[in-house]
Amino acid sequence: MIDVHALVDEVRAEAPGVAPRAVLEAARPTVIRDLVAHWPSVESAVAGNGALLSYLRKLHRDRPILAFQGSAEMRGRFFYNDDLSGFNFDTVNTTVGRFLDRMAAKDVDNHAYIGSSTVQHYFPGFEQQNMLDIGIENPLISIWMGNQSRVAAHFDAPSNVACVVAGRRRFTLFPPEQLPNLYVGPIDLTPAGQAISLVDFADPDLSRFPRFAEAMAAAQVAELGPGDALYLPSMWWHHVEALADVNVLVNYWWSRPGLASGNPMNALIHALLSIRGLTPEKRRAWQGLFEHYVFTASEDAHAHIPEDRRGVLGTLDRQTQKQLRDMLRNALQG
Repeated sequence: MIDVHALVDEVRAEAPGVAPRAVLEAARPTVIRDLVAHWPSVESAVAGNGALLSYLRKLHRDRPILAFQGSAEMRGRFFYNDDLSGFNFDTVNTTVGRFLDRMAAKDVDNHAYIGSSTVQHYFPGFEQQNMLDIGIENPLISIWMGNQSRVAAHFDAPSNVACVVAGRRRFTLFPPEQLPNLYVGPIDLTPAGQAISLVDFADPDLSRFPRFAEAMAAAQVAELGPGDALYLPSMWWHHVEALADVNVLVNYWWSRPGLASGNPMNALIHALLSIRGLTPEKRRAWQGLFEHYVFTASEDAHAHIPEDRRGVLGTLDRQTQKQLRDMLRNALQG
């Protein structure tokens, strides 16, 4: 692996279970040491894997759940098969109880994890016993559980506070502008819903992926233990390694308050359909339109239009959002 010498900025929690507002309002990742060290789940994990699994069993609701598992040959890297036609792991139906039993058995010959799963659905009562104040109403709280694994670099649209309950996690982070240097794979066939980097971080092939060296020069690394948390801003790429025999992570996801409406990924998919196949000249013209109306839009750009006649180019409020949705609906149905 290429060495990364830049470490993610760190702060220490000022109060148990209260994420510093200045950190969550920043545009850069930050490690918050001991943010959730007071959680009963973390205290159980520190006491040992047996105590942790016993704690989780008391809270779990034994519902069906999907788990990802693969053989020892994959070395914990949940990825594609050789020709990118499928994956090197299986998706299996299990229950939370059976998966906890598997974690207790320490099956080190295989790699397995349960991905982002709603805490309230599978572990009712966990949130009430393990409180975290991020200053956001109704964040989505999810849990990851498993043994040693490597999740390829990807991005998430929501912002995120990732809290380590058990084990150790290593995050390798990249700012959004490093996208061209990460050699991202397909967006229509992905291991877990998000497009991922095709580079093996444990053994990067720089002859095939030469610009990856530039990405690593811009990378930041953080290693977290039980009780630590990482604030990860929206759209930052992150490669995640679970390093212990038993690992549990809890995420708090949210989107910044604002007037934007809709999923930007849908706009990207429609642009692939409607713009990518145009001639280079037309693509450049549409790029200029997007820059003018979306990416560098300002009040001055439309100052020549009377304010009461700007329509959807005016203030983005509920009325103009509805107008835009109606325009889009009519266009797609036409």
